[in-house]
This record gives sequence, C-alpha cells and structure tokens, in this order.
Amino acid sequence: MSLKQKVETEIKSAMIAKNKVRLTALRAIKSLILLEETKEGYSGSLSEDDELKLLTKAAKQRKDSAEIYEKQGRNDLLETELAELEVIQEFLPKALTDEELGLAVQEIINVTGAVGPKDMGKVMGVASKQLAGKADGKAIAEKVKMLLNG
Repeated sequence: MSLKQKVETEIKSAMIAKNKVRLTALRAIKSLILLEETKEGYSGSLSEDDELKLLTKAAKQRKDSAEIYEKQGRNDLLETELAELEVIQEFLPKALTDEELGLAVQEIINVTGAVGPKDMGKVMGVASKQLAGKADGKAIAEKVKMLLNG
C-alpha cells in the first residue's frame, strides 16, 4: 500500500473519530503528496525515497516551528505542532538511537576509508543517503564530525 493510500485511509478514520489535529496533519501530508505528483515534469506515483523525503521535510518543518513557538512561549501553537509531528512520525521509519547512529556512522567511515575532518564531505554524502529518514541531518553531521575529529 502506498503512502497516499495509507494517508487516505487514516484521514477517513480521523474524520470518523473527529480528531481535528490528526486530520490536519494527515491532510498536510496528502497535500504534499498531491503537489509532488502534479509537479511539472513528473509522471506516475511517488517512489519510496520521494515519500520519505516529503515526510522528513514535513517533520523537520514541524520541529523547527515547535522550537520557535517554545522560545516565544506560545504553548497553544507548540502543542499543535508537536501533535502533528507525532502523526507524521507514524509514517516514518523508526528513528535510530544515538548509539545506533554512532555505529552506523562508524561503519560508513570504515567503508569510505575516511581518516580525518577533511573527509567529512565524503562520509556525509554516503551517510545522508543511507540514514535518510532514520536520523536528523544535523545529528548525522554532529556524529560524523565527532568521530572524524576523535
């Protein structure tokens, strides 16, 4: 079942349950999918990679907004963003723990033959692709920097 079909099923469930926050988040995901599918030069349905990129982007937007609302003391908006983020994360692969991320990055460093900070770009290119959706880009970069400098 494609992401679009899963989301449409969940939208129906949220409507029946009258869960407005969940419904809003699901509609936002569906909107992103439809926009991507109707983009110029695009044909067919989204690949799993495309779906993952859309969800990751949506999750990052919610996290960034939540941080801003927290700094501004806007708890009403903060709660909404966090609730929507929770819904989006249901469709993303399980996130790696800090320890799992460290092991994955170390393995990538070993495979690429990186030896120091000058090789960060080489490692980040591979790590970003392999760990997409499983870890935040910022967390990946910090872990790569730490392991290459240490």
